[in-house]
Amino acid sequence: MLADTPGADPEVILIASGSEVGVAVDAHEKLLAEGIRSRVVSMPSWDIFEHQTPQYRDSVLPQNVAARIAIEQASTFGWDRYVGAKGRVIGMTTFGASAPLKELQRKFGFEPARVTAIAKELLGRG
Repeated sequence: MLADTPGADPEVILIASGSEVGVAVDAHEKLLAEGIRSRVVSMPSWDIFEHQTPQYRDSVLPQNVAARIAIEQASTFGWDRYVGAKGRVIGMTTFGASAPLKELQRKFGFEPARVTAIAKELLGRG
């Protein structure tokens, strides 16, 4: 875990790796400011995570927290195993866009505002 709500269980979990972690942390701070308990999980390696004990994996991604968002600029492939049936993946499903990075992030929704909007939607507060 990279960021968590002090003294309380999360309502929503934000999962990211690489440069997307910054987006997740910014969204986490916005959610906390709005009274929504969130957790940021940096997951740079699925393989290493899968080799941890079930108890550890459940402590990072508690099964009772269904509101989960994975943020991955490369692809949505595989993230469903971590967000579950009720979660969402913000990721690329196309190939070949070319523009400055900030424009692409805005166009494809890799921004804290989109993450917070999806979190609220998953929690029924949208």
